[in-house]
Amino acid sequence: MFSMRKALAAALLLAGSVTAQAADIGEGYAQCALATGSTLAGQQNNATLSDEVVRLMNEAVGVADDPRWINSRQPAFTWASEAKVACGKAYGYLKASYRDEDWLNKCECFHSRMLQYMN
Repeated sequence: MFSMRKALAAALLLAGSVTAQAADIGEGYAQCALATGSTLAGQQNNATLSDEVVRLMNEAVGVADDPRWINSRQPAFTWASEAKVACGKAYGYLKASYRDEDWLNKCECFHSRMLQYMN
């Protein structure tokens, strides 16, 4: 059963990377895929960090669910979709008392890209 869980997790990660590649909008995605040094990752207080990750995730969910952005020619919807997943994963790890810096960096970077295309 444990190896089946590993296989399922690997398949989900692979599917997520295919989805992420499909969302590639040029330079921006490559920069976010390699994102490091976010202000989130530097946050020392876990409660404050969790609150901020949830805030970013909720903003991304709001944009991803908004018909104005879904139907827009701007890629804000795509980045919102990426941000809500990345922030959700970062938050899940935080709830398990683990700081995953890769997901924290991606959460902040994807959210930043979303905001960039909303303005």
